[in-house]
Amino acid sequence: MGSMAEPGIDADDRSEARRSGRRTMLSRLSAQLTVTALLQALARLTALAFLVVVVLARLPLWQPELLFLLLLAVFTLLGEARAYLTHFGPFVGLVAVYDSFRAIADDLSGNVHVHEMIKVDEWLFGGTLPTVWLQSHLWDGQVGWFDYYLYLLYILHFPMPAVLALYLWRRRPALYRPFVVSLLVLSFSAFLTYAAFPAAPPWMASEQGAIPPVDRIAGDVWASLGVHSYSSIYDRISPNPVAAVPSLHAAYPTLFLLFMGRCFGWRRVWWLSLYPISVWLGIVYFAEHYVIDFILGTLYATAAYEVTMLLFARLRRRRSRGKPAGDARAEAATG
Repeated sequence: MGSMAEPGIDADDRSEARRSGRRTMLSRLSAQLTVTALLQALARLTALAFLVVVVLARLPLWQPELLFLLLLAVFTLLGEARAYLTHFGPFVGLVAVYDSFRAIADDLSGNVHVHEMIKVDEWLFGGTLPTVWLQSHLWDGQVGWFDYYLYLLYILHFPMPAVLALYLWRRRPALYRPFVVSLLVLSFSAFLTYAAFPAAPPWMASEQGAIPPVDRIAGDVWASLGVHSYSSIYDRISPNPVAAVPSLHAAYPTLFLLFMGRCFGWRRVWWLSLYPISVWLGIVYFAEHYVIDFILGTLYATAAYEVTMLLFARLRRRRSRGKPAGDARAEAATG
């Protein structure tokens, strides 16, 4: 009888062992899930606290590293931090590298050019310097709505590329990488130009007596808002004061417009041309750039866009050669 009961006992033991193993596995899984949930909750609380600090401290959102952290906090709250870091992190990292490079461009050449841009602008406008003419007709020493409008668009230079990159990543992924590449081609091409040809903007030329006196209206705009240390703010916004030719303030809005036209068609977004046109006007009026600066900026942007789109079109054609006809047509349509 004892020998007959023994197999049953062994079976019960094995069944109990399996149940115990399952309980242990479920217990470990539950513990892991609990730890993951706690970490996610902690990450979201940290992100929320960071956003509150940014708002209350009024931190400068034009700095790439701060903008990166701000967006990371937003996507952490949305539960998409990993996707953001994987796809958007390299873009911000490369922009931050460029931002650190542009501060040393003027150290690579000690000869700052002052008179060349003045001569070109005077030649283009029959002996009249546009900055001097605009300030004599539009600036009366008091900041008005027109100045606020132009300066608002002027400072969008800093967050706008990241906003457009974010939109393309989420809504037009086929255009995200072309935009990033074209932005970097544009930025580093400008950097090389700054290193080879450091150029004084109109306000600096005015201080040196090379042109008639002009006001640096951006400082007056900040002063009207209660900020009287514009020079220190400008040093953080634009650490290289002789990075004027070409004007990236003109180039970035141009690139923005080109990609918006690519996304939606020119008939739907033609009115967005008001953005770059206003910036072009503003940078000359504020004595930050000459007309030739923004002309070159728009040419640099257009060239970067065309070269990049041509490159990606060739890459798509190469990939489509090894794909079925239907897949190739679908990829071409999304691109």
